Amino acid sequence: EEERIYLARTAFDVSSHYDSKIYQYLLGNEVGSLKVSEQEHQVLRYGENPHQRGIFYGNMDALFDKLNGKELSYNNLLDVDAAVRLIDEFTEPTFAILKHNNACGIASRNNITEAYKDALACDPVSAFGGVLIANREIDLTTAELIHKLFCEVVIAPAFSKEATHLLSTKENRIILVRKNATLQKTQLRTLLNGFVFQDQDLATEGIENFKLCTQYQGTPAQLNDLVFANKLVKHTKSNTIVLAKNGQLVASGTGQTSRVDALRQAIDKARTFQFDLKDAVMASDAFFPFPDCVQIAHEAGITAVVQPGGSIKDQLSIDYCNANGVSMYLTGTRHFKH
Repeated sequence: EEERIYLARTAFDVSSHYDSKIYQYLLGNEVGSLKVSEQEHQVLRYGENPHQRGIFYGNMDALFDKLNGKELSYNNLLDVDAAVRLIDEFTEPTFAILKHNNACGIASRNNITEAYKDALACDPVSAFGGVLIANREIDLTTAELIHKLFCEVVIAPAFSKEATHLLSTKENRIILVRKNATLQKTQLRTLLNGFVFQDQDLATEGIENFKLCTQYQGTPAQLNDLVFANKLVKHTKSNTIVLAKNGQLVASGTGQTSRVDALRQAIDKARTFQFDLKDAVMASDAFFPFPDCVQIAHEAGITAVVQPGGSIKDQLSIDYCNANGVSMYLTGTRHFKH
């Protein structure tokens, strides 16, 4: 009987997977029955916490070559997913450090070594135990700097032989070489007694998508920083405010129930690490229902803002900016992330 159960389970696993793939192909982009079938899986040490079971369904080998380290945990996987989706927003040499799915440091520079230095400078305290990702090869010089930091995972499209050797001297440090593979373009989550399904947020706004709504324009440098900050805000837990300057994250307020609280958190964090907010820029994941955020930001030294707009009281924020020499741009696209 035990063997018959095993054979039946194996047979239906194969046939149901086959049928699901055919159905998904025939469905195309239409909405129909939810049928998810993944055969490859990896049992994790545990889930989000040690008392929870965790299993990853998918093929990590299609995405990464693992050069060193222990098995990825549930929380590692969440951070790795957040890291690769964030870094894909940038084409210039960029380095990011993530904790709990949010960037605690990120910078774009002329080379990856300088990008790492400035990413770490954003918040060297939170960087401890983080997931690091670069969009350029990590050489020995950069690896020597990384080696001084305790980190869980390091991801890059390539590592030099010397960098690999050095980083591998920490037995548990996970080193992943990213392959040129496509990520999922949809999201699925359990909810109540069912599931919610949605497209990934693949919208990214550039300067051409910004609509100036004030009488003051941002400088070319500020416009570049606004694009940079707006990319970050899309990948940060809502409610969120991102402050940036010179292609570097200055600070962010993440996952707050009030956007004002998120802004105050970001300002306080920036000051903790001695960042000068004069002429920094601010991005918000959703509109400002009142002018309080632009006023608080302006009083801290910020002179350029980007936000989706769409509040019935947008004009209050616009009027404050016009009265105080602040430029503000609207994108028309909200970027909630929950």
